[in-house]
Amino acid sequence: MNVRRRLIPTAALAGTVTLGMVALSACSSSSDTTGKSRDGKLAVIASFYPMEYLAQQIGGDHVSVTTLTKPGVEPHDLELKPRQAAQLGEADVILYLKGIQPAVDKAIDQSGAKTVIDATTLTTLENHGTETGHDHGHDDHAGEAATDEADHGHEESDTDGKDPHIWLDPVRFAEVAKGVGASLEKADPDHAAAYKKNTSALVTRLDGLNTSFKDGLADTGTKTFITTHAAFGYLAERYGLEQEAIAGIDPESEPSPARVKELETIAKRDKVTTVFFETLASDKTAKTVAGDSGLTTDVLDPIEGITDKTRGRDYIEVMRSNLEALRTALGAK
Repeated sequence: MNVRRRLIPTAALAGTVTLGMVALSACSSSSDTTGKSRDGKLAVIASFYPMEYLAQQIGGDHVSVTTLTKPGVEPHDLELKPRQAAQLGEADVILYLKGIQPAVDKAIDQSGAKTVIDATTLTTLENHGTETGHDHGHDDHAGEAATDEADHGHEESDTDGKDPHIWLDPVRFAEVAKGVGASLEKADPDHAAAYKKNTSALVTRLDGLNTSFKDGLADTGTKTFITTHAAFGYLAERYGLEQEAIAGIDPESEPSPARVKELETIAKRDKVTTVFFETLASDKTAKTVAGDSGLTTDVLDPIEGITDKTRGRDYIEVMRSNLEALRTALGAK
């Protein structure tokens, strides 16, 4: 099966777009031509929800956060208007995750913004989780992931095929949070103490989330889960699980008959009960595979955006919902 990532052409920066506006977060406010928000707060532009969450939690009352990705829009589908690209150059801080949104990556490279924080530089990336077919979430498969990437015709991002879904591992996300906090302290030293305090509080919550996952998934009937979107490689590795992705990085790609047959074999062998899909993509593929294998379906949310369908109001709540879904599917004791 030939599955390709949905890369956005460079021409989209100067052409028409499918996304008609920049989505403002609840705490966002307009900024003037200098990049400073009109209320004097640090003007931060975040690329999509996980980065928005970090900026809000760490920045608190001292930042005005705008996110480029409207709630309900799959981040890979985002295109930018020239006006939006120009706004990047007016921000005090840009917080993004390279490799998720190619159009955003290109615009940021050309923005000339004062402070640009790339979350991928604040932790360690690995190759698992982006290949078509199964991912076992272990270091010894990193080389296979890179090979599969080429074999199945993926277009690699600027992260050279490495898995960008670092926010789904609470430990790595905490590492990123620390780096973001340090960057905000440097960008706005007058409020450094507040950023430091907020970072510490967020890291504590993420540490607690990690403990919940570690304890909650320690004793399960199976370690294997099937998902449409190969987004959970870091999570699987962290907690000793095995992710089986139906169709690689694209959650809406149709699996090949050979892959469906392989998943049927895996499901029987590993006593898999559930095929997971996500809230921002169609559940058609998951239901097809589940029906062929006699399995049920449920949501495992990659938390790329918060909508009224999301099982939780923020990152922590959705991660805890993911934990409960995994515990049920894996037969946790």
